[in-house]
Amino acid sequence: MYGLIARLGDVFLRLCHEAGGLLFLLLTVLKALLPPRFDLAEFWRNLYKMGVKSVPIISMTAFFTGGIMVIQASVFVKRFGATSLVGWGAGYAVFREVGPILLGLMFSGRVGSNNTAELGTMVVTEQIDGLRALGIDPVKYLLVPRVLAMVIMLFILTIIGDVIAIAGAAVFGIFLADVSYAAFWTSFSQNVHVVDVVHGLIKAGIFGFIVSLTSCYAGISVKGGAVGVGRAVNNAVVTAALGIVISDYFLTYTLS
Repeated sequence: MYGLIARLGDVFLRLCHEAGGLLFLLLTVLKALLPPRFDLAEFWRNLYKMGVKSVPIISMTAFFTGGIMVIQASVFVKRFGATSLVGWGAGYAVFREVGPILLGLMFSGRVGSNNTAELGTMVVTEQIDGLRALGIDPVKYLLVPRVLAMVIMLFILTIIGDVIAIAGAAVFGIFLADVSYAAFWTSFSQNVHVVDVVHGLIKAGIFGFIVSLTSCYAGISVKGGAVGVGRAVNNAVVTAALGIVISDYFLTYTLS
């Protein structure tokens, strides 16, 4: 019994330590943004690396996601003749839930993990200490540009992904559910509203902030050499995924 209580206490203390570290990093980043003080060249480099290079995988994921939704719905569409609901169902699901969550998880797996590995390697090889020795603030030079780039690019990638997912749903709807483009577009345009799009974009911005904060914290808190870097990457992806799912619940409840 004593051992169980000790283990539970140890887990609780570790969670408090991690939460405190994330909160401290958040306050440090916000302090550097008021007023904005960060390396602009590093910011543009991260916009390209994290955003532009993610467009192909995000586009492919979004296109087939739209198709999968139509495939799942095609059985009921053919059985009940509910062709007037395909466009609305695809648009509502993509804009409000599937788009932000799925693209956020993909973004975390590709960009967040890479960011953690980069920062962790810099910590292990003492490059962060070298920046401090040169009088360069690592937060302003490395962390703030990455946080801003991830938030901005996930927001933009979600817009791109939403459009491609709807296009994929329309294409698969024509070939698999016998739903004409005109019927799909009429259902979509008459039933999907701006508030649905805004709902998803708010989630995308917050998910981007969660991914950026967790990946940066996991990277700069690496311990244990190369093994520690691998462990940090795993922790960053898992923590970001949990953060996205949990925050999605509260955001859905709040915004609905």
